[in-house]
Amino acid sequence: MPKTIQRDEELDFKPLDEIIEGAKAEGLGLIPILQRAQEHYGYLPKPLLEAIADRLSLSYSHVFGVATFYAQFHLTPRGRHLIQQCDGTACHVRGAARIRRSIQEKLGIKPGETTEDLKMTYEIVYCLGSCGLSPVAMIDGKVVGRLTPEKMIRMIDMLE
Repeated sequence: MPKTIQRDEELDFKPLDEIIEGAKAEGLGLIPILQRAQEHYGYLPKPLLEAIADRLSLSYSHVFGVATFYAQFHLTPRGRHLIQQCDGTACHVRGAARIRRSIQEKLGIKPGETTEDLKMTYEIVYCLGSCGLSPVAMIDGKVVGRLTPEKMIRMIDMLE
């Protein structure tokens, strides 16, 4: 699990330098460096992207453009727990909106946001490939199906 840096915490760039040195030795480019940096730091804050650009002699706009193009990269802190709720067709017609409202009310955040205490990140996805279990969500990588608003809240309450 990555060490998620807090919002105002100073960054230690020594691990970044090691990541870049290792990637260069392996002949790797920007995307693997971004992946490894995110794995270590938990997300890619602006000062980290600036440092990557500087160390690779790339423009910040290029590094930022790559980091924002791919959905795998995150520019804001992520929660210790990730809730990805499906709103694909089967889930949508079977009550995904009711579940979304219950999650938003319980956590006090909208889809795409993270709780202030960095405990939960909530996202909407459009297919988890589990239509037979709809409505469905993935919580920390585990699929949970046949959800109701009440069952979803119980699942959230069970998280640390």
